[in-house]
Amino acid sequence: MLRSTTWSRTAHWVRTWSRRNRSHEAAAAARLDLSGIYPPIATPFTPQEDVDYDKLDQNLHKYAQIPFKGLVVQGSNGEYPYLMEDERVEVVRRVRRLLPADKLVMAGSGCESSRATLQLTEKMAAAGADAVLVVTPCFYKGKMDSRALVEHFTKVADRSAVPVVLYSVPANTGLELPLDAVVRLSQHPNIAGLKDSGGDISRIGLIVHKTKSQDFQVLAGSAGFLMAAYCVGAVGGVCALANVLGRQLCDLERLCKSGRWDEARELQQRLIEPNAAVTRKLGVPALKQAMEWFGFHGGACRSPLLPLDQNQTEQLRRDFSSNGWM
Repeated sequence: MLRSTTWSRTAHWVRTWSRRNRSHEAAAAARLDLSGIYPPIATPFTPQEDVDYDKLDQNLHKYAQIPFKGLVVQGSNGEYPYLMEDERVEVVRRVRRLLPADKLVMAGSGCESSRATLQLTEKMAAAGADAVLVVTPCFYKGKMDSRALVEHFTKVADRSAVPVVLYSVPANTGLELPLDAVVRLSQHPNIAGLKDSGGDISRIGLIVHKTKSQDFQVLAGSAGFLMAAYCVGAVGGVCALANVLGRQLCDLERLCKSGRWDEARELQQRLIEPNAAVTRKLGVPALKQAMEWFGFHGGACRSPLLPLDQNQTEQLRRDFSSNGWM
């Protein structure tokens, strides 16, 4: 009888704690305002391909002077697939320690399995992340239908101590998070929003429309369509180009939010080519080269990513200089 009574009390405590924890998570997600511009920061390396924390610190001091809402750490532009788990967590810890307290840290914690994602999410939260950015698992992309992805993200959000931001980046994963899955997941109290890097403005507008009854926020995943995304209801952007032209992207945000569309359009047009150069055309090696030109530490990528060749470097320079940035 005593054992039964003890078990009953324990079960009651667990249920009560679980309800309180879910309530806390819901409140946290509801309070987290994602609006603004975020650079998905690059990871500097030494010539031996170790993480160069001194150069990372120097970049952080410069980024702290730009009116970003926060930083995305260990996203695609941070070369996260090439880092060990302890390196990924240590970079987040370092960023949180050096970044002003009013700047958000959104940490990439996505892995291929739900179990690994849960474990890394827990470590990122302990390292000081304000939210986690969880990319779609994609190795078995043929099996990653809406049902599987909803279950995956729900498991993570149920147990995450910080709000979850969904991350759809079909150029890298070959998989777009289905619209119906986004709508279902938007109802989860601990899922704060979505970073959509696909570039389909009609899809972004439809997601905003279909989730407007939820406290759900959409971030554009590229500077190339930032203005268009604002037009259909996005609240900000996670933009690789912000590593290089951060102030200009914050200016574009300000122009869009104040309704100065003619000025916004002119600025947006000048950002399209350099943005394409450091993303879909030439990728992370180009981003790191451009960072060097603009006074940041980019440096080399971790192998097997190769540096730009001479023709690519010249093309990159043209894409910036022809638009008045160099």
